[in-house]
Amino acid sequence: MESPTPAGRAAPAVLDPRRWQALALLCGAFFMVLLDGTITIVALPSIGASLRFSEQGLPWVLSGYALAFGGLLLLGGRAADLLGRRRVFLAGVALFTAASLGCGLAWSPAALLAARAVQGAGAAIMTPTALSIISTTFTDGTERTKALGIWGALGGIGATTAWLIGGPLVDGPGWRWIFFINIPAGLAALALAPMLLRESRGSLTRRSYDPAGALTITGALVLLVYAVIQAPHAGWGSPRTILLFTGSALLFAVFAVIESRHRAPLVPLRIFRSRTLAAADTLTVLIGAVAVGMPFVLTLYEQRVLGYSALKFGVSTVVLAVAVTAGAIAGQAAVQRAGFRPVAAAGLALMGAGSLVLTQVSAGGGYFPDIFAGLLLSGLGIGLAFVTATVAALAGVAEHEAGLASGLSNTALQIGTALGVAIVSTVAVSRSAGYLAAHHGANPLVVLTAGYQSAFVACAVLAGIGLALTLLLPGRPPKAAHRLPEPVPATRAGD
Repeated sequence: MESPTPAGRAAPAVLDPRRWQALALLCGAFFMVLLDGTITIVALPSIGASLRFSEQGLPWVLSGYALAFGGLLLLGGRAADLLGRRRVFLAGVALFTAASLGCGLAWSPAALLAARAVQGAGAAIMTPTALSIISTTFTDGTERTKALGIWGALGGIGATTAWLIGGPLVDGPGWRWIFFINIPAGLAALALAPMLLRESRGSLTRRSYDPAGALTITGALVLLVYAVIQAPHAGWGSPRTILLFTGSALLFAVFAVIESRHRAPLVPLRIFRSRTLAAADTLTVLIGAVAVGMPFVLTLYEQRVLGYSALKFGVSTVVLAVAVTAGAIAGQAAVQRAGFRPVAAAGLALMGAGSLVLTQVSAGGGYFPDIFAGLLLSGLGIGLAFVTATVAALAGVAEHEAGLASGLSNTALQIGTALGVAIVSTVAVSRSAGYLAAHHGANPLVVLTAGYQSAFVACAVLAGIGLALTLLLPGRPPKAAHRLPEPVPATRAGD
């Protein structure tokens, strides 16, 4: 008979012999989520033409996914803690895979948007659950840090890979294959997960889901985005637009009431007493708006006006991903030396400058110098600003609330994505309509370009608002935050 493990020593069995294979599986699932967050940008012109999307409907291909992802993220993490992480992860993978099939088979705009929303829900279940499984699988601190570093590195290459993979697929077998490629990966994950992942649950003292909170905040965001997108068509002062904005405000109020009274809320409102966290999450919304809104406009400009293929667009944006990675690496070191405020300000200033450079694009333009310089400046700024906002969000709360702060940061990013796409598409449509009204018979490419130029101005304005808000960040991180906080599973947001 084996002797019991002495107190204070970890049993050898704690180190799961399959932990690195499990990490590969979980990172593969996360990579699917990353792909579908950005790969559709490459395919938007083809999707719009194939399914005959309206100008107001096309942004929902991105926004629908982002809103479902962001609105249900914290609920997905809570469900994993209560029901079992492996079980919920499998459910998320199954939902995501089935929705990918639905996206690929979509026969109408409504069918695609419904499948994209379900896909976002699957991503909201998979992502925090997978991150939590990593934390519980890698019990050694050094190994856990390495595993989380590998996980985090995927974010830096996600957009580049998505656009490089998406281009050949769109130009070759067609846009539907950007969704079909998820199916074999999803089926493989479903087959391997029971063998490689151990079941675990969170030790929650209050076992409550708070679905009402998740649904009301998601509903409020959907109405807000819908109001922004539909306003140019219906009129900003029309009863319909006013009703949509009012409905969104009411749902936000209901959400606040639910969270203040629920015994185990998804988002304890007291956490926003931290000015640092509140400012960091607000900045994350604006960073996400520009980081996705700008490529959204750029893909339409390059493919509709300049006649780029999807592959050429993907290759042309590699500089953006490389610059984001370089900015993120530089930002980590700069935050420790200079503090939050100056680094975030530098990042947002670069994002604004890059957007302003892109306003110089023309109907007969080319890649150099405007597009290249705009992407380079914007990418460096996104990397600097995003790393700073993420670190500030975690440094602004106590250690036991780091999971909640991480979940809120991820949610803020998805909200920013949805709002950014809604804002820039609204500006582009409004400006193009106004230009055509003032210049009857104008070249259609010139009309489109006028709208895209104004959309890039909107990106610069959003970056400028963020630049002003950096004043709310502390100058230097607290002493405890001089070493960058280790990523914390968003799953614990429900603890």
